[in-house]
Amino acid sequence: MFKRILIPLDGSDLSEKALPLAVTLAHQFNSKVMLIRTVEVSYPTFLAPHLTSATAVSISESYEAARQAAETYLLAQQEVLQQQGLNVDVILCEATPADGILHTAGENQVDCIVMSTHGRGGLARWTLGSVADKVARHAPCPVLLVRQNADVN
Repeated sequence: MFKRILIPLDGSDLSEKALPLAVTLAHQFNSKVMLIRTVEVSYPTFLAPHLTSATAVSISESYEAARQAAETYLLAQQEVLQQQGLNVDVILCEATPADGILHTAGENQVDCIVMSTHGRGGLARWTLGSVADKVARHAPCPVLLVRQNADVN
């Protein structure tokens, strides 16, 4: 039923709360697991007219460091899951989190997305937005959300 499971991770303990549920599903359905992490390229628009080459280099170096850290993190998670007998791919995506997850899910014909939610409500959710909410509303497949305070083992 779930041949391809996408698991968005952001490097936090909270995002990793989705892993036990996803691993259980992957073992049950003999699924391929795809770990995704997004890295945003952000250039402050108010700096654009005054962007010096030194600032551009600094932004580029910061992005490269973030990209390298994300890749290292994903590869470490991949190794842990492979030791549990899973078939695991890693995807590093240059996009905002929700857009990257949605694009990857569609492009890879994912059967299920398993992800954690920060559990924000009310004003915080409205002002900060919710990656999980956007993914759940627009995903081309079922989305299983693991709550922040969930104890899934």
